[in-house]
Amino acid sequence: MYKFLICFIAGIGAGLGTGFAGMSAAAVISPMLITFLGLPAYEAVGIALASDVLASAVSAYTYGKNKNLDIKNGIVMMISVLAFTLFGSWIASLVPNTTMGSFSVFMTLLLGIKFIVKPVMATKESMNQVSGKKRIIQSVVCGILVGFICGFIGAGGGMMMLLILTSVLGYELKTAVGTSVFIMAFTAFTGAVSHFTIGGMPDLWCLVFCIVSTLLWARIAARFANKASAITLNRATGVVLAVLGAAILVVNYAFS
Repeated sequence: MYKFLICFIAGIGAGLGTGFAGMSAAAVISPMLITFLGLPAYEAVGIALASDVLASAVSAYTYGKNKNLDIKNGIVMMISVLAFTLFGSWIASLVPNTTMGSFSVFMTLLLGIKFIVKPVMATKESMNQVSGKKRIIQSVVCGILVGFICGFIGAGGGMMMLLILTSVLGYELKTAVGTSVFIMAFTAFTGAVSHFTIGGMPDLWCLVFCIVSTLLWARIAARFANKASAITLNRATGVVLAVLGAAILVVNYAFS
């Protein structure tokens, strides 16, 4: 019962973060499983990535159905992200070990505050004013940046993509989240397969509980997000990210 409760609570945070903001489930589920269930970090990350796959896929489907998904540029960025995540991981293996695990947590908190204080009010009309060629070049360059940082640091992919899509590429918020979860579904699948291949199958019950809970809450969040106004979505996204960021910081430092 305790295991189910921890996984369910972790899934709530991960699902809301994914459905509202394209946040990686690993940012929430991993610290919860490591701290409260004593799972090895590698196993916890594998479970989190597996939970991310279906949650991101169902969120992407919901955003796509509501015409809030840029598949063409999303695929271009995804290829760049995957390629340079591998490159970043390789570079990271060559340098001395650094403690950068809190990067994505602080980023989640700060990005949440940013959405509350300075909402993203770009429209699809302003997005469409950018030429297709320029958008593809931007997607490649930004994908390289996101991939390298994620591979080098090991976290923060969803948050990095959301920040770049809204602040650099000028995406409207719903389209930014939809495109982010579309990319995350593939990157999470790649990561989960590699983790299970290298580390073996994880705790089956934790895996099932986390996947189901994350999927359920991601679906609820994505449906709400696509019906909400721009200002409401900015506030809801900001609150979810700020609360999750603060909660994860408390879990990391209070129980370490």
